Amino acid sequence: MIDDLQLVVTRLSLALFVGALIGLERTFHGRPAGFRTHSLVCLSSSLLMLLVSFQSKFMPAASADVVRIDPTRMAQGIMTGIGFLGAGVIVKERATVRGLTTAASIWLTAAIGITVGVGLYRSAGLAALAALGVLAVFGRIERVMPRQHFAHLAIGTPSGNAITETEVSELLKRHRISGINTGYRLDPGGEQRILRYEATIRTGKRERLADLAKSLLDVESIHEFAITPVGD
Repeated sequence: MIDDLQLVVTRLSLALFVGALIGLERTFHGRPAGFRTHSLVCLSSSLLMLLVSFQSKFMPAASADVVRIDPTRMAQGIMTGIGFLGAGVIVKERATVRGLTTAASIWLTAAIGITVGVGLYRSAGLAALAALGVLAVFGRIERVMPRQHFAHLAIGTPSGNAITETEVSELLKRHRISGINTGYRLDPGGEQRILRYEATIRTGKRERLADLAKSLLDVESIHEFAITPVGD
């Protein structure tokens, strides 16, 4: 009995430690699901796997036909439930989606908790180190590696003196920005109607978006505009 208690304490403590370690990285970066969330996810996943491991202990009178230990079913149930928790941290704001990395880290933390719960300590440790490496190191690599930056461009002009698509295209080309998925919308106004030009734009350098904004300020026919970066 004492040996079983030591095993439970060891696995739960290790799961709590690993979950807290990953959660600290998320808290440091200001994510809503951080230190406490990851700690609880890893701890609960490990606890549920321990429940399967000790099933025969709290049902000793049951026959082998009644008690059928299948840890994979418990693991599947845990990962399904964690999927709903991960979906809760994904936020879509207009064209921007945030929280995908945190959702993935929660899902991985649950998997590590399951691994600890069944006693695969080395596998859990390697997975935890890999998770911290991806979250800490890969983020820096992403910031320095060449990549395409996307943004949502919205321009509002009076319908009687609207800027043409050709003029917008020339303006984008001047800043080495390409536009895709172009669309138009006419909003009824008071004395004059507003024609809204919307497009997804793409560039190799984020600084060009700021230069584009300065150029749009100088166009008299543009009454309003918005440039919204798209990314996690």
